[in-house]
Formats: sequence, C-alpha cells, structure tokens
Amino acid sequence: MELNDTFVFIGDSITESGRFEDPEGIGNGYVRLINDYLSVNYPALLPQVINKGIGGNHITDLAARWQKDVLDLNPAYVSISIGINDVWRQIDHPWKRLVLPDEYERIYNELILQAKSQTGARLVLMEPTILQENPESEGNRKLQDYADVVRRLAGKWNAIYVPTHQVFICYLKSANHKMLTTDGVHMNSAGSMLMAQTWLRAFFNKIQLDRGAKNGLPG
Repeated sequence: MELNDTFVFIGDSITESGRFEDPEGIGNGYVRLINDYLSVNYPALLPQVINKGIGGNHITDLAARWQKDVLDLNPAYVSISIGINDVWRQIDHPWKRLVLPDEYERIYNELILQAKSQTGARLVLMEPTILQENPESEGNRKLQDYADVVRRLAGKWNAIYVPTHQVFICYLKSANHKMLTTDGVHMNSAGSMLMAQTWLRAFFNKIQLDRGAKNGLPG
C-alpha cells in the first residue's frame, strides 16, 4: 500500500449494501468494514475506498460499465465480487439468458486483462459467497463452479485471491453457527464481518508474501 491508494470495490447488491443511501457512498456492508479498518490502521496513507456495487448485477453488467466504474478511475486496487446473480437466476428465472461458467470465465478474464493493461491495478478476486445457508443447497452446488473460476483466474494473474465461498461453507458446517444472511443471500452484520475478515486476511497475507519474494525472503 502506498499514499493515497484508491480501492475500487465492484459487484452486485452484496457489495452495494446501502451505498446509495450513505453520504460517503460506501454503504453498511463488508466494504464499510474494510474501509474503516484501513482508515483506522493506516491513517497516514489516506486510503480511498470507492464502492461501485449495484444490486442485481451479473458479470455482463460489470463488463458494460467497466470503463466508467473502473478504468476511468485508475485505481491502485480493484476488488471484484460477482457471480451470485449469474447462479441465482438459473434457479429462480431459468428462462432468462444465463451466464454459465465458461462464459463467466471468458468475460471475467477480459475484465482483468483490461484492468491490468490500462491501469496497472492490483486485482482482488473474491469468490461469490452463498445461495442459502445450507452447504448442500442447489445454489451452493452450482456456485462451486464459479468459485473455481475465480481461483483459476487469481492464479493465472497473480491476483489476491479471497476464498469467500469456501470460508462461508466451512462456517456453515460448524456447530452452533450464527446466521450470516437476512434471506439466504444478502448479508447481515455477521456475514459482512466474515466477508471483510476473509478479504483483509487474504489481502495482507498476499502483500506480505509478495514482499518477501521480492526481497528474496523465504515463504
């Protein structure tokens, strides 16, 4: 992280999370928690967090607004959380045009390529979270293919990989866990905390690992 780094968070309603009603435009979800963590722990760096989440978005919607909401902002970091609606619509609106894993990967890869070539931004790729708080739900089974795409692309582009889906499923399999969502999809405060915690851990672990590799340090 450097002075005045800009972080753009882009995605669907889970990222949006009240940003349009927030005077700061950050919202009250995981982006707010990450913003507050960075502000409190790195005040001298003055990090700027921009929330570009829009409810209902598919990855095709991100592609349509990528220039305005990402490239034109020339951010230092771009965090992407997308895929829930691409899977959800397969279940509740199967007659609509669907974005299946192969197309999802192709579009996602192109967005990364544009961001890397036109801004030099560091990418933070988040797995889509959950569809229902049942690890074995149809939505969660379908989401696994999309989470696998995110993992592959993170490896391909040396991006910061946030295993959100894995962490959520693991939590849901634990004994005496709390609810994470208000409706099986949209986060309550606990779900937002788990997302933010997973993001921050992945972000700082990768930054530290890359710094060690650059300095010739082990692991």
